[in-house]
Amino acid sequence: MEYLVNEAVEDYAFLNTSEEPPLLTELISATNETMGWPQKLSGRLVGRTLKMLSAIHQPKRALEIGMFTGYSALSIAEGMPADGKLICCETNPRAIEFAKTFFERSEHGDKIDVIFGKALDTLETLDGPLDFTFIDADKRSYLNYYLKVKELTRPGGLIILDNVLWSGKVLQPESEIDDTLVETNRLIADDPDMENVFLTVRDGLNIVRKIR
Repeated sequence: MEYLVNEAVEDYAFLNTSEEPPLLTELISATNETMGWPQKLSGRLVGRTLKMLSAIHQPKRALEIGMFTGYSALSIAEGMPADGKLICCETNPRAIEFAKTFFERSEHGDKIDVIFGKALDTLETLDGPLDFTFIDADKRSYLNYYLKVKELTRPGGLIILDNVLWSGKVLQPESEIDDTLVETNRLIADDPDMENVFLTVRDGLNIVRKIR
């Protein structure tokens, strides 16, 4: 991922953010050693943001679209109440197998249910209301993910979208993905039913709250 903030500033923020639990540190190392595209992993700044938001919001019913190796899922689950349930959508069988080995070792793993398959298909099978959703999957489908999740989210619920800066490409869109992200970001900002804050954390994090 291209650094959008000075790399030294990113490193400073990383070093001055609470560390993730040792199991997540191990998960990072194992992902880097054994999985393709390890940069898809959220990392400490996003992961601890998700954990903090989850701990404050205390969601009973949460959703993750794009689980990869489970770092963000375990971060969200860490902040959830003991009776909370996190549904994770993932299309990579190897990533699911990898993630489950860490879920089994985590005190929060029993909060997580993984569904294999395309997220848009899974979303059609889910009933609301959702309290909390993290979207970090196929960027071409971001607008469709968001619109469906919005329908399922209760008033007061949170929707968090990752990679919304897309390495800065949203400033001068040249591809279908760029255009989709620009459209999604603008739709959220203009939606009277939602309020949001667009953070320049790593590759952009859009935190959206449903008002009504």
